Amino acid sequence: MENNLKNFLIFGGSGLIGSSVAKYFAEKTNHKIIIADIARNKKLNKYKNIEYHKVDVRNEKEIKDFIKNLNKNKIYINGVLIATYPKSKNWPIKFENLISNDLKNNLFYQLGVPIIISQQLLPIFKKQNYGNIIFISSIQGLMSPKFDHYVDTNMISPIEYTGAKAGIIAITKYLAKYLKNTNIRVNCIAPGGIKDNQNKKFLKKYKSSCLSKGLLDPKDLEGTIDFLFSSSSQFINGQTIIIDDGWTL
Repeated sequence: MENNLKNFLIFGGSGLIGSSVAKYFAEKTNHKIIIADIARNKKLNKYKNIEYHKVDVRNEKEIKDFIKNLNKNKIYINGVLIATYPKSKNWPIKFENLISNDLKNNLFYQLGVPIIISQQLLPIFKKQNYGNIIFISSIQGLMSPKFDHYVDTNMISPIEYTGAKAGIIAITKYLAKYLKNTNIRVNCIAPGGIKDNQNKKFLKKYKSSCLSKGLLDPKDLEGTIDFLFSSSSQFINGQTIIIDDGWTL
């Protein structure tokens, strides 16, 4: 069972989505947020209930050492959001120019890393007889990109991004079923595009495929993540929740 003190662990908690969720939970009474990221987000420094740990998730040993330390210190984890988004130096790369080394690295960073994190968290969850993991997929894990949106922009939608995000949906289902009868839930959200200084032409074209807003703000994901972390969603398991303002319709 969940205890009264809520401890939320966010891998990638300094990033665009992760920092928004960290702030959201930090402002909720009795909630403690543990951030694991390669860099600290200074905007979160004012929150006393946010604890930052430097972890480079591209390094498997750093992931293992960090989680081993949580286990050693008997930290109860109510929920884990895996919002990491590490990329190779050459990201993004046009399909015709893609080389095997970048492909290998990015598929590991964006798909392999969430698998390893989940594997390493398992002893903690089994010990506390409770676990709740939320992955972040994408609408492009469900559908191919709308390539016409990228015409006359310098933006690229890499093929390995689509592959990794489709893989996140697959491992969500796999782990939920694999962990049957353990009281560990695994779900993911598939957000639409998030505002991040995109090209104006892209913004206009993207919005034409939506129903009202177009590109989302990170805060538009917070309520769904809160719901998935709560007991109100206790029988939602192995599911992908789409938050896209109708882009996939």
